[in-house]
Amino acid sequence: MEKKVTGRQYTMNILNGISLGVVVALLPSALVGQLMQAVRQVFPAAAQIIMMTTFAMSLLPAIAAFCVGMYFKLNPIQISAVAIAAMIGSGVMSQKDGQFVLQGTGDIINTGITIALAVGLALILGNKFKNYTILLLPLLVIIIAGGVGILLLPSVRLIATSIGAAITHVTSLQPLVMGTLMGISFAVLIVSPISSVGIATAIGLVGISSGAANLGITAGSFLLAVYGSSVNHIGTTVAHFIGSPKIQMGNMLKRPRLFIPLALNAGIMGLLGAVFEIKGTPMSAGFGFSGLIGPLTAYHAMPTTVLSFIILCMLFVVLPVSLAYISKYIFVDRLQWIKPQDLLLEI
Repeated sequence: MEKKVTGRQYTMNILNGISLGVVVALLPSALVGQLMQAVRQVFPAAAQIIMMTTFAMSLLPAIAAFCVGMYFKLNPIQISAVAIAAMIGSGVMSQKDGQFVLQGTGDIINTGITIALAVGLALILGNKFKNYTILLLPLLVIIIAGGVGILLLPSVRLIATSIGAAITHVTSLQPLVMGTLMGISFAVLIVSPISSVGIATAIGLVGISSGAANLGITAGSFLLAVYGSSVNHIGTTVAHFIGSPKIQMGNMLKRPRLFIPLALNAGIMGLLGAVFEIKGTPMSAGFGFSGLIGPLTAYHAMPTTVLSFIILCMLFVVLPVSLAYISKYIFVDRLQWIKPQDLLLEI
């Protein structure tokens, strides 16, 4: 007898799968995109690398669907059908002059809705069609889930665009307040089941909002690394900021008090990001220090001077690390409110 999937498990599988897909599809371009653009005049292969990583970005809906399918342990027929429906419902594909064109990453929110519906259909239909499963299941999943995705796309895209525009507008009016809030929000998102990159991309987070988000994540990354440095191996400690602090998600959800020092440091760095007008893009927001994506994107938006380099070093390394040790002294050493064992990772 098949084990029933609870509503919570269903939601978590969707979110975790999409989060993983977002990282897999977007990280290659985020890591080398700016560098390849800078060297394409002297390195001919740069154009091909840009093309390959850009193509990977456009496959985000299919990759996310594949990852979700793996979480649900779907069979190859089901996964294939869900991936096709996701590509259709995401809006990444359009038809022009009789040819199909892939552009951008599609709408991630609508991709998630389409995947959730497609997976539900695939699970309900299961193997009900027996020998005709390979013929009928893909057809029904693609037409129903993909069709609903197409119908919802304009409304969902309008809502997401409006949210992004509203955040950008409010940030221009109240940069210090919004910088602080964005720093806190994305530091919390990065250690939650929700994809910080997915949210930033979905709402089109740009400018100071994006820069503040990156600095908030950076502050959280170094804080968690420093807090757990005495109980975790050096490789695990470094993985917090070279990789992702999401590795602490389990510990954070078990011990919500950890969010308090995290939010404090992230808010401070988000505020400083607004003061120094650190900027980013929808593609860079949500990565923080990982792969140097946050600082490199910010650097390209600043004047190419020694002062800019010094400011970025201070904001993305010196200050977050300093704040992490100050926070550790207060919350761990003096108040003993948090123990290093709370951040233990058995990897």
